[in-house]
Amino acid sequence: MRHTHWLPGVSLSLLLASGLAQAQSVVLSGMLGNKALLVVDGGAPKTVAPGETYKGVKVVATRSDAADLEFAGKRHTLRVGDTPVQMAGNAASGSTRVVLTADSQGHFFSQGTINGATTQFMVDTGASVVSMSQAEAERLGVVYKNGQAVQMSTANGVAQGWRIRLATVRVGDVQLYDVEAVVTPAPMPYVLLGNSVLSRFQMNRTNDQMVLERRY
Repeated sequence: MRHTHWLPGVSLSLLLASGLAQAQSVVLSGMLGNKALLVVDGGAPKTVAPGETYKGVKVVATRSDAADLEFAGKRHTLRVGDTPVQMAGNAASGSTRVVLTADSQGHFFSQGTINGATTQFMVDTGASVVSMSQAEAERLGVVYKNGQAVQMSTANGVAQGWRIRLATVRVGDVQLYDVEAVVTPAPMPYVLLGNSVLSRFQMNRTNDQMVLERRY
């Protein structure tokens, strides 16, 4: 029987200056058998076996919770569960500012991505973390059933949800790493952009415009 070891959304981000003087991000978001689950430059997660190269990142060897990689001319060991680490002092994204305009009902929406997959966010300052439906998590390819089980209130009563960590969340042109989220069985038309993202910004609202300035 094939053994699968999958740790969703727990990541190590390593930022290095490339030959083009641009930051390259490599995220080890989990392990699938002997393959490393890599997110490179905020793209879609990709399983890469030892000896294979993906977007200039070569997987040299893997273990149950770590991978030895070669990129940018050097060898690095990335371990699942470590906090994001920045090298070369560059931000995770070249932009630090998002400008949103309210719709006719006063709601603020933004296009963005989760683990490289496109989604639609709605700003919700009352939500403690990013929140999405089970159906949307499956559409985005977010693995959640190995996350922490939590009890959640729905229109049909109490149901089980999952608390997880997302490898990357991009809002507008700003990308964040290692973001707490919950997946709920209740249907939701949008992904709620809660305070696990919003707390990383300074928020200023003037009339129908909201400006998010990245703090960290």
